Amino acid sequence: MVCLGNICRSPLAQGILEQKVRSKGLDWEVDSAGTGRYHVGHGPDQRSIDKAMEYGINISNQRARQIEVEDLDRFDLILTMDTSNYQNVMSLAKDKSQEDKIKLILNYVYPERNMVVPDPYYDGGFQKVYDLLDEAMDGLINVTTVSA
Repeated sequence: MVCLGNICRSPLAQGILEQKVRSKGLDWEVDSAGTGRYHVGHGPDQRSIDKAMEYGINISNQRARQIEVEDLDRFDLILTMDTSNYQNVMSLAKDKSQEDKIKLILNYVYPERNMVVPDPYYDGGFQKVYDLLDEAMDGLINVTTVSA
């Protein structure tokens, strides 16, 4: 899961997916990162922590980190929140196989529409972001487990 600072959207996405994976007994490793270095080492934004807790998800132990080139080898799928982060992660890809791993997260809900998860950092909207990510994680699990 990748957003800009790794304190609002991607920590929520990580927490939501981890909860869903656990409840379905899937053996998936889930992580998140940011394309920027602004908050490296910091915990998630308190508003993201609070929103996740409303749904019984504790993301307070997560720590922001910047995405690394090695992540494109380590993970099977890199889900980005918006087109800017998508382009930044694509610029790290060494080859087509890595490029093929990078997706816009909302394409699991709205295929090929390339919609973005809005950044709630400045204007709030954490409920909308949570709802979008929750739906996207359901779509991801459905597509992935059906095709497996």
